[in-house]
Amino acid sequence: MVIALFFYLLALVVWLGGMVFFTAIAAPVFKLLPQVEAGRFVAGIFPRYYIMGYVAGAISLVLALYFTVRGQPRLWWSLASLALAAGLALTIYAGGIVRPQIDSIRTVTEEQNPDPVKRAEFDRLHRLSVMLNGGVMLLNLAAILATAAALTPNG
Repeated sequence: MVIALFFYLLALVVWLGGMVFFTAIAAPVFKLLPQVEAGRFVAGIFPRYYIMGYVAGAISLVLALYFTVRGQPRLWWSLASLALAAGLALTIYAGGIVRPQIDSIRTVTEEQNPDPVKRAEFDRLHRLSVMLNGGVMLLNLAAILATAAALTPNG
């Protein structure tokens, strides 16, 4: 049980920590780069970023479900599982649907005089991506809160 809990917590830390690092440290640096270089940098990071989310999210969800079935209190583990399932679903949507759309538009928006319609679509998809990322971060925090409640005596 301790080993499973260790890997569950490690997966949560990696997932949330990666998102916090990217949002607070890496993303602001993009503004310091020329647009084309920033686009290339992001295009190189995002596939790895989403794979990290898929793997850490799947591990944490599977282990939260294990604790829901095996452990007590079931309510808190169920809430953690629900939050993690929703977070993983949003991550899969952002990485598998939204990111490829952004990548296909990015090269057009990097041109000297980008098409205003394509630029507007890129901006819309970027805002959606940011909102999805924020939602996943909040769901991870909810899962951590539920985990803390489940691990508290008389939780």
